[in-house]
Amino acid sequence: MRQTFNNTQPIYLQIMRRLCRQVVRGELKAGAKLPSVREMALQTGVNPNTIQRVYTELERLSIAETRRGLGSYITEDTFRLKQLREELKSEQIGSFIADMRETGFSPEEIVDGVRKELSNPKA
Repeated sequence: MRQTFNNTQPIYLQIMRRLCRQVVRGELKAGAKLPSVREMALQTGVNPNTIQRVYTELERLSIAETRRGLGSYITEDTFRLKQLREELKSEQIGSFIADMRETGFSPEEIVDGVRKELSNPKA
């Protein structure tokens, strides 16, 4: 299944974000084996070098680890995974607030709007 990518940021960052979101949602569990570089390249429709960069960056950020001869795995460090969750939450909230402020909403209007949406049963 080929994935679609936008032109606003490098493809490797988009793939990293997707994998991190899968970890935060629990779709990829701590200790889960990631597909091989070649398998992931075929799944995403990108060059294997791009996937290698994704895995290298995930390892640099302590989100994944490479086990020689076995492949790449999501870290089992639960503290690091909790940190990742908080980082993604903060990033999403910061982006939302910046967009709302740019649109001209006051902090009070933003908070009121969020409260209203969260109390909506459809939210």
